[in-house]
Amino acid sequence: MLKSFLKRAAAALGLPSLLVAAPADARTQGAHPALWAVSDADTTIYLFGTIHLLPDNYQWRTPKIDQAVNGSQQLVVETIVDEKDPTKLMTVLASLGFQKGLPPLAQRIPAEKRPALEAAIAKSGVPRPMFDQMKTWTAAFLLLGDQFRGMGLKGDAGVESVLRSKFTSEGKPIGQLETNAQQLGFFNTLPERAQVALLLGSLDQPKSMTDEFAGMLKAWSKGDVEGIARTFDRDLASSPELQQALIRQRNANWSKWIEQRMAQPGAIMIAVGAGHLAGKQSVIAMLKKDGYRVSRVQ
Repeated sequence: MLKSFLKRAAAALGLPSLLVAAPADARTQGAHPALWAVSDADTTIYLFGTIHLLPDNYQWRTPKIDQAVNGSQQLVVETIVDEKDPTKLMTVLASLGFQKGLPPLAQRIPAEKRPALEAAIAKSGVPRPMFDQMKTWTAAFLLLGDQFRGMGLKGDAGVESVLRSKFTSEGKPIGQLETNAQQLGFFNTLPERAQVALLLGSLDQPKSMTDEFAGMLKAWSKGDVEGIARTFDRDLASSPELQQALIRQRNANWSKWIEQRMAQPGAIMIAVGAGHLAGKQSVIAMLKKDGYRVSRVQ
């Protein structure tokens, strides 16, 4: 279950969007992803749970989402990734993701998985010696990206990319809750067993990956917040340290940011991974606990 969560986390919790995507053959009609608003007399903050990358032509826009977008003066996302010039992201990745003196990558996984690892490395086109200098999570990220791109996936159809283009075209500012370094840092501090689980997940067969993401995508498109919460709670039940690092602490940080922003008048939209807005430890739950009025818009 841990392996499944870590792969889902890359698409629904906010990891760098150049590296992971959702299945290209997934389509939906009449999608209604969840949208909330926290408001007081002179401030409205829309909270939109997203999947960071989607297939081309995936229809998720609705009149209520468009109304919220059009009425917002600013967009705030988890982190800003420049798909056209990923130099900043790759610089951070190189700084955090490599280390001298590590065991060879193949020795970090069970022997029976090593042929699949070598095949994936050969397909990646990255020089083989580089992988032995990568931390386990770094190698996993690169191989996950290769696997998804090999399924014909693209990264410019995701919700954040679409929203950023919309706000930029209208001259509206875009902010971020975390830097690229902070997001990658969450994975850099994972225990090695969790990093190995992510690497093994990158070696799964394409059908397995497609099935996992199709299920997540279906729940998201239906606005099935309870379903999303059940999935993440189940997958993280055996790893409280991951739950704390990747969900609870970040949600606490973001809810405090929102509470401080409520002191300023106006309307903004915050778009973050759907997993952060689902469940008992979600941003939504934390805001309600602190006495804020949060209403489901869609």
